Amino acid sequence: MDIAIRSGYVVPVDADPIDGGTVLISDGRIQAVGRDGDVTVPEGAEVVDAAGRWVLPGFVEAHGHIGIDEEGVGWAGDDTNEMTDPNGARMRALDAINPADRGFVDALSGGVTSSVVKPGSGNPIGGQTVAIKCWGRSMEDRLIRHPASVKSALGENPKRVYGNKDQIPSTRQGVAAVIRDAFTKAQDYKAKRDHAVAEGNPFDRDNTLEVLVRVLDGELPWCQHTHRADDIHTAMRLADEFGYRLIINHCTEGHLLADEIAARGIPVITGPLMVGRSKVEVKNKTLANPGILDRAGVKVALTTDHPVVPIEFLIHQATLCVKEGMAPASAIRALTVNPAEIMGIGDRVGALRPGLDGDVVIWSGDPLDVMSRALRVFVEGREVYTYDEDAREGRALDAYYRES
Repeated sequence: MDIAIRSGYVVPVDADPIDGGTVLISDGRIQAVGRDGDVTVPEGAEVVDAAGRWVLPGFVEAHGHIGIDEEGVGWAGDDTNEMTDPNGARMRALDAINPADRGFVDALSGGVTSSVVKPGSGNPIGGQTVAIKCWGRSMEDRLIRHPASVKSALGENPKRVYGNKDQIPSTRQGVAAVIRDAFTKAQDYKAKRDHAVAEGNPFDRDNTLEVLVRVLDGELPWCQHTHRADDIHTAMRLADEFGYRLIINHCTEGHLLADEIAARGIPVITGPLMVGRSKVEVKNKTLANPGILDRAGVKVALTTDHPVVPIEFLIHQATLCVKEGMAPASAIRALTVNPAEIMGIGDRVGALRPGLDGDVVIWSGDPLDVMSRALRVFVEGREVYTYDEDAREGRALDAYYRES
């Protein structure tokens, strides 16, 4: 099916905005983006009038727990942390996501069409992350990339969890040691495995170490939960030791060493921002942090860490960052192109560009204006969320194509 979204203020993000532009979607993919008169609309295409509206790609939440930390169900819906093993590399967020979590409808209402779901930060090594769409019948229908990375945590959370159990790690040095020991074992495991394969001998596989080998081989990036500047330095130290691709998550005190992060070319997923200073390691939290990192040359993405901050407020975090000095264009990139590229899904989402998925959101106005709304949300060319301005009510299409 062909869909032409016409006459809107089109913001491709990776190209200049087009006032009076058309986005043409065919078979779920973007076919053309240009001025109304320059895009040929096939006969029989559904034409959506976006005059007076803003048209953007769906936002990408680069770090959250939607579907594995379900809302409104308490412990029964919390599958975020398997806190029985400090090295949970074999754990997969994919296996714990409930597609029926109300959070997915909230995401669509805020223009968020893709999310990278991650295990929590209770373990030094939490497990494998997954990039999914926020609409679809099953995880297989929603899947963008699996695994997208491996989640790890430094700082207060893992030392508190295991310190309360009187086992390693109960200190920051213990957390780093667990990670270092795990990678050392993975190096030894790889050498033995490769030798066995070369000799044609059988070899007992280890699901935990197999994942860490993929990190060592550069196949999977390492998403490092870290807030404090000293923990950020530990993250860099470990990455230098083992040579893996580091992505700093949270990076609350990144503004204290933005030049160093930029010089190393390390991308950052920062947030949540609309929260209080709930623990010691976030006492230096500032809404100016993303802008400082961006101006230093760091590739920055914003996160709500849903449900810490509701995922539909992702855009409002960007607005507050602009208020504190971040360039508006950079704030929009931090919700679109940057998180997609950081998490290795830029070939699917993050911009309005021919060949990418038809994940398009029509906004009532500039999304950075707190009064603007996501009016119509398309995922792979299917309209899955509509806001009725007269009734002041949003309606989502569920996975069985019923309105809810």
